Amino acid sequence: QVRLAESGGGLVQPGGSLRLSCAASGRTFNNFAMGWFRQAPGKEREFVAAISWSGGTTRYADSVKGRFTISRDNAKTTVFLQMNSLKPEDTAVYYCAGRGGMPLVTGNYEYWGQGTQITVSS
Repeated sequence: QVRLAESGGGLVQPGGSLRLSCAASGRTFNNFAMGWFRQAPGKEREFVAAISWSGGTTRYADSVKGRFTISRDNAKTTVFLQMNSLKPEDTAVYYCAGRGGMPLVTGNYEYWGQGTQITVSS
């Protein structure tokens, strides 16, 4: 009965910024590690960022370090992905994921959102 719903996707020019949100249903969100993944056309799903249940631990893919920031607001049962300095290669469907454990950089998460499209283009 856990549902994750992403929002905030859209079209942005190179160098621009977007902030993705992932709203979680259920009362166990505060104990979940959360992650963001993305999948570009013709490519495998890849890890983007993850955060521990308390927010004290974060992990990032090398490709987004220094540009993306993951955060969470447990009072609002929401996780965010602030994306700055966007590049065309960031174009993908972005998925929110949750798991009852540590924030993994692999795809072993229990719950997944439906995804939101990010297109970085002029």
